Amino acid sequence: MKRKVAVAGIGELLWDVFPDHRRMGGAPANFACHCGRLGATAFPVSCVGADSAGRQIREQLDKMDLNSAYVFETPEYPTGTVQVVLDDAGKPRYEIRENVAWDHIPDSEPLRKTAGTLDAVCFGSLAQRSEESRRTIQSFVSNTPETALRIFDVNLRQTFYSKQLAQESLQLANILKLSDEELSVLAGYFELSGSVTEQLNALRDRFGLKLIAYTRGPDGSLLIGERETDDFPGCEGRAVDSVGAGDSFTAALCMGLLRKWPLETVNRFANEVATFVCSQPGATPVLPAYLTAYRPEK
Repeated sequence: MKRKVAVAGIGELLWDVFPDHRRMGGAPANFACHCGRLGATAFPVSCVGADSAGRQIREQLDKMDLNSAYVFETPEYPTGTVQVVLDDAGKPRYEIRENVAWDHIPDSEPLRKTAGTLDAVCFGSLAQRSEESRRTIQSFVSNTPETALRIFDVNLRQTFYSKQLAQESLQLANILKLSDEELSVLAGYFELSGSVTEQLNALRDRFGLKLIAYTRGPDGSLLIGERETDDFPGCEGRAVDSVGAGDSFTAALCMGLLRKWPLETVNRFANEVATFVCSQPGATPVLPAYLTAYRPEK
């Protein structure tokens, strides 16, 4: 039997706190959850507090069949929380608590060895806001095999990013995923000019990336590879809650690339997954069979 691909998401793990409820969140955990549901052996790497919120996160991970072996625990810092407010279009605004458990993800030799077994890893900028987690994340990504997908999902939040952080992350990555809003930030950092495609190609060339995924919300996405480009206009759908939609896109992108699907198929699939997630409450709704069993048309 062919083994499952092994995938990790490293970074923040927290509770998204809405006005009337809360949900487990954090882009790396959302990514891992969707990769698991799409057929990977997937797990988050993070840190929670030795508190009831941390215990409840572990319970939630168990319910989602996610391995929590690399979700560390600290008695010194609380489990992370984010206040989330949705506008009328379902678009979120975040207020992220600082100096919490996921700011202190510990590095270790077993963790680095685990990185060496992966087919893909996804990381972002937010959890690198602290020096300790930044060192651990960059060490973890550096220790993945040369053949692994190293996906940098920019995921800019509040003021927790900088040119240096973006540059270090891009130098580690071989795949970049960013939104239309985030491109303008990188364009300023790296003095990019011209059309969107010209800016993305300049980024890809500068950092030797295998692929850039540029997302435009309901207007689809543009994938620019080394020898192939695909522009997908988006799927029709009603947006109820866009929290986690980008993470589901990244997970579907990752799984399609690992399966070596044509770029056109990967792009359509990632959009279909993200559109479904947008149509449901919560960042990690159970995906329907037409997505989990998705295969390219012959």
